[in-house]
Amino acid sequence: MSKVSWRAEPDAHDYPAAASYLSLLSRPEVVDEIVARLQAASKSSFKAKDILRASGLPLLPVDNPHVANDLKKVKNNQDLSPILLVRGDLTRGLALQVADGYHRVCASYHTDENTDLPCRIADNPELERYAIELDARAHGRAD
Repeated sequence: MSKVSWRAEPDAHDYPAAASYLSLLSRPEVVDEIVARLQAASKSSFKAKDILRASGLPLLPVDNPHVANDLKKVKNNQDLSPILLVRGDLTRGLALQVADGYHRVCASYHTDENTDLPCRIADNPELERYAIELDARAHGRAD
């Protein structure tokens, strides 16, 4: 199997796809803020195996049509788009969200689970606000 090559930047349509998925999980104003954070996020990288573990998502098989299509791109030396992630919360047991690129994560895993995948990762602003509120309550401050 060929090595996966990646584009420097996510495709423009990846952000609306991420917003569509995230709109199933949160309110529109929160989704808009997360997408803006993803667009502004610096480049980072994570291994496919770690993304799957942190998200709790199963590895899709090579015969899944979308995974097969990405594996075909890999074989033809076509670049894949970076993955868009929303950080989970270990203390609350909230999984990482693969906002866009689940099939690309699986395709990369099938080529080499230890390869670093380029990603953009954003924190969920609702979790940040909740943490600030809890901290204020713990310290006797009310906002």
